[in-house]
Amino acid sequence: METLISSLLPQLVFPINHASDIAAARRAGQKLAGELAFDEVQAGRLAIVVTEACTNILKHAGEGTLYLMRAQSGASMPGIDVLAVDNGPGIHDFSSSLRDGVSTAGTAGTGLGALQRQSDEFDVWSMPGRGAAFFMRLWRGSPPPRPCGVEVGALCVPMGGEEACGDGWAVSCDLDGATLLGVDGLGHGPEAAKAAHAAVHALERKPASAPSEVLHTAHEALRITRGAALSVARIDYSGNDIRFAGIGNVSCVVHDGAARRALVSHNGIVGANMRKVQEFTADCPPGAIVILHSDGVQTQWDLSDYPGLYARTPVLVAGILMRDFIRRRDDAMVLVGRRRGEHT
Repeated sequence: METLISSLLPQLVFPINHASDIAAARRAGQKLAGELAFDEVQAGRLAIVVTEACTNILKHAGEGTLYLMRAQSGASMPGIDVLAVDNGPGIHDFSSSLRDGVSTAGTAGTGLGALQRQSDEFDVWSMPGRGAAFFMRLWRGSPPPRPCGVEVGALCVPMGGEEACGDGWAVSCDLDGATLLGVDGLGHGPEAAKAAHAAVHALERKPASAPSEVLHTAHEALRITRGAALSVARIDYSGNDIRFAGIGNVSCVVHDGAARRALVSHNGIVGANMRKVQEFTADCPPGAIVILHSDGVQTQWDLSDYPGLYARTPVLVAGILMRDFIRRRDDAMVLVGRRRGEHT
C-alpha cells in the first residue's frame, strides 16, 4: 500500500517581526487544530508551542519565520508540524538552555524547555553566530508508527505578493522504496500552481513507477497547463540506490554525510517540450539524504558549512537552506528526504 505526502496540503508561513505576529500565528494554529479535531488539551499544547517559538525568535534574534503545516509523515492520524527559523546569535549551550530558569535574554527561561515538553517530537539545530531552527510535532492522539521508509521535510514559499506557490513537491512510499518529486510551474501565481498540482497528481497515479514513467505521465497531464520543470527520484531499498530523471531546473542532490552528488537533468518543459528523458543512478544507503529544490533556491549551498545539520530531522535542513539561499524573486521549494536506517 502506498503512502503519499505532498504540497497539496496547505502550509502557512508567518514572518515574525513584532509581538502582534505572535497572535496571528497562534490564531492560525488554533484554526488548524480545530480543522484536525484536536481536543482542548492538544490545542492548548499547540498554542504554547507557537507562542514560545515566536517569543523566542523575537527575544533572541529580533526576527525570523514560523511555518505551520499538517504533519509531513504520511501517518493516518492527524498531526501538526511547527518550524521556527531565525538568523540570530544562535545557542552556545543548548543542554543548559533547555533547563527552566536558564536564559540569556533576562527572561524566566522557560521557553525552550516548554517547546520540548509540549511536543511529541522535537529537534533543533543551532550554531553560534548562525542562528537556530526548532522543529516541533504534535499528534492528535498517541504518536503513530512510522508508515514510511523515508523521513520527509519540505517547504514551499510563494514569491512576494503572491498567495499561490507555483512550486510543489510530493513523496510516495511503499514497502520497496520511495519516490520524491519536485516541480516548478512556469512563472508564478495561480497558473503556475495549477501546473505544479497536475505534476503531483501524476505521482498519485504512478506512485511506484520508474522516474521516466512518472515524467511521461506528467507530460501528458501538463499539456493543458503552462508546463513545468520536473524532477523525480526513486529510492530502491533493496538496491541501496536511487534512480533519477529530470526535465528543467529542479535540482537533485544525494548526500551520504561525507560526499554529495548532483544528478543531471535535461533541458525542456514538461507539458510542452520534453525531447529526452534519461535516468541516472547513484548510491543511496540508509541514512543518506536526497535534496530537491527549485531555482528559487540558490545552488551554492554546502551542508559542511553547517556542522551537525546533516544529522538533524529533514525539515530543519529544508528550513536552513530556505533561510540562507532563497532568491525571493520567485517561488521557492526545498524537499529533503532521509532514508531511514536501522536505528532511525
